[in-house]
Amino acid sequence: MTALALARSWRPKTFTQLVGQDHVVKALTHALDQGRLHHAWLFTGTRGVGKTTIARILAKALNCTGPDGNGKMTSEPCGKCPACVEIDEGRFVDYIEMDAASNRGVDDMAALLEKAAYAPSSARFKVYMIDEVHMLSTQAFNSMLKMLEEPPPHVKFILATTDPQKIPVTILSRCLQFNLKQMPVALIIEHLEKVLAAEKVSYEPVALRVLAKAAQGSMRDALSLTDQAIAYAAGTVNEAAVRGMLGTLDDAYLISMLDALAAHDGASLLAIAEEMGGRSMSFSLALQDLSSLLQKIAAAQVVPESVLDDWPEAAEIRRLVSVFTREEIQLFYQIAITSRTDISLAPDEQTGFAMALLRMLAFRPVGSGDLSQKTPPASKPVAKPVAKPVTKLVTKTETKVAPEILKEAPKVSAAAPAVSSSVANNGVPNAGRPNWHDLMRQLPLRGLVQQMAFQTDLQDWIDSTQGIKIIAVSSLPQLATADCVERLREVLATHFAKPVRLEVVGGVVDQSVAKIDAQVNQERRLNAEEQIATDPLIKELEKQFGAKVVSGSVRPL
Repeated sequence: MTALALARSWRPKTFTQLVGQDHVVKALTHALDQGRLHHAWLFTGTRGVGKTTIARILAKALNCTGPDGNGKMTSEPCGKCPACVEIDEGRFVDYIEMDAASNRGVDDMAALLEKAAYAPSSARFKVYMIDEVHMLSTQAFNSMLKMLEEPPPHVKFILATTDPQKIPVTILSRCLQFNLKQMPVALIIEHLEKVLAAEKVSYEPVALRVLAKAAQGSMRDALSLTDQAIAYAAGTVNEAAVRGMLGTLDDAYLISMLDALAAHDGASLLAIAEEMGGRSMSFSLALQDLSSLLQKIAAAQVVPESVLDDWPEAAEIRRLVSVFTREEIQLFYQIAITSRTDISLAPDEQTGFAMALLRMLAFRPVGSGDLSQKTPPASKPVAKPVAKPVTKLVTKTETKVAPEILKEAPKVSAAAPAVSSSVANNGVPNAGRPNWHDLMRQLPLRGLVQQMAFQTDLQDWIDSTQGIKIIAVSSLPQLATADCVERLREVLATHFAKPVRLEVVGGVVDQSVAKIDAQVNQERRLNAEEQIATDPLIKELEKQFGAKVVSGSVRPL
């Protein structure tokens, strides 16, 4: 004899066996015990959370007559009377389940409602359960409005849907609506442990966690995947078999990826992607698992207590919290979730996944967070901070430069006080310091180089007969790529006819060219709005025609 699937054999038969929907059970139980019953219920929720199961239990509760045949309506159906047995076996004549996906027309609904007028043959109530009700046509919905509002006293309607947004408001207003929740991972694991223990199947707790996460909130999916895992592993449920069946990634791969990112090791990232391809793993699920791990790390950086000790990866999460800044984790998470949609556009999934990892490596935030708090893992190479773009002192004629000009520029804070410009012009700081804002406007800059220059302010200036050393502070250091800094240095060297050494560092900029221009434009706009507001012609138009100047529409000439 063929065995029933776990999802069918373990379908709850009473409200007490139902898992994870306590809010619905509480409301229905109280209504049944007090005899305050509505005539129509609507159950909404994703697949596999118990909509049809609750409908069948409710139908049994409405029609249960007890083992002796004299029982009344109850919230605890006996499971032994003819009504309970026949509903469980799917042959109760007064409980009608209709699939709206295949019976969606107005004629189908008219035939159903015509039969509803007749009294039940052997039950207390005639119960109609319409599944996926949102699939009904507009005409079908309209045809059932009157019956749904004032049905005969012996008729009860139960509607179920995964997409309540498509149901007309006129239908929603005639029903009691219950939103069924998705099953949390912990609850699915607890139920699977109970099922496997009863089925006498050995299992590994980590394997159940993988199955619960793959079910995505659906208990039916969790039981179906467990059935598949038992068959795949020949009667047991272990982590290696489950991951092989689902194509999911071992946590060790995820940790290796993050360690490679911390060490700026692109070769290791490509090797991991290559190994995953050789094992036919799902790259889309890998990005999903990586996103989940990054979210846990981000949460742990803000709330350390959010890491639970029973997580298999708890120790690694606590270690990685201090390896990356908050900005890096946020960036990695954003790249991971956006790459899941982009992966379908790649030449193949492995290429798309590898590019996602390389994107994380290439777009590390510059100057983000408190880098002094970053502590690399003891067994891994120290992650080097992103180097500040500094160019060498070179001229077109390859002029030999004094050694003191080529020394490393001092690390100067953006908030450091400026040195007096009255120092003699003998190679000391700020001698002959120009007006940086006017200089940036005069230089022939275009594109990204101009954008970078307009976001800077002069920090330090050392001028001597051998050359000029400049330190500028940028409010957007990510624009200060090595190429942009080099192009700006060449323009400055041409402008001053001297060798120039340029360094751009990240920091707070109070007065950059862009900020000054924005302030000037704001003042001009306010002045223009004031002139428009006081203009006699405008005032006359407002008075005669009730006109009104649209806010934000005034632009200075």
